[in-house]
Amino acid sequence: MKVEKLNKKELDAYCESIGVETKKRKKAELIQAVYDYERKIIDDAINSGTCLELLKSKINSLSDEYAGNLGEKIVARKEEMKSDDNSHYLIYRVLGIPSEEGMLIDEYQNTGRFLYKYAGSFLEEAASLCLFFSNSRGGKTLVKNTEGTKPKTFEIDFLNGNDAVELKWRDATTDGDHITKEHTRVKAIKNHGYKPVRVMFYYPQREQAIRIQETLKTIYNGVDGEYYAGDDAWNYLEKVSGYNLKTILTEIAERRDNEANNG
Repeated sequence: MKVEKLNKKELDAYCESIGVETKKRKKAELIQAVYDYERKIIDDAINSGTCLELLKSKINSLSDEYAGNLGEKIVARKEEMKSDDNSHYLIYRVLGIPSEEGMLIDEYQNTGRFLYKYAGSFLEEAASLCLFFSNSRGGKTLVKNTEGTKPKTFEIDFLNGNDAVELKWRDATTDGDHITKEHTRVKAIKNHGYKPVRVMFYYPQREQAIRIQETLKTIYNGVDGEYYAGDDAWNYLEKVSGYNLKTILTEIAERRDNEANNG
């Protein structure tokens, strides 16, 4: 659970559920208290030799949470689409796409947006968990934009010592402005004395998107940063955290496959 996304009332309720005192404490103080609470549990697990089991349990719970929320979103969107205006199917038919097939295309396009969003958020949060298990002082950090006024700050997904790690499940953008924005972000992070590190677990497959990534890799190398993609990204995470996230996720995927086949 990303407690930063909770409003004050939700955060108070969550803190009370885990025994964290909430009276006269601001949101930032409560968030830090939650992290301290989680850190103690992790440290106890490390001392007892059960940290891998705890990490697996947390990632399993995280996957259940994301899967449940995704399922609800998809069901709700499909229900909404039943009342959509489908007059544009005329153009589909003109282009040789039957109305029935057009309906399926629209449905998958709509639900696919949820899937991509949830897939990315889940993987990035699971990777952050691995890093948090290995570094008690690391975490999400904001740095001031020293290269311009928009945006005012840049978010570092996980500040691991001096390494400003950006976690991406994949980046299939073909927008040239993306290069400019990322270049500004990387320079600002470098100006704060951190090493920019980009960790992208899945490489894009389209030619233009690949060219964008090659340019980003050059940008990172140009500021003495590091760029990892595909297998190199999974290996980097295991090297710095000590945990093989891909193996953990494969176990979860196989469990879900078995549940689907037997259910």
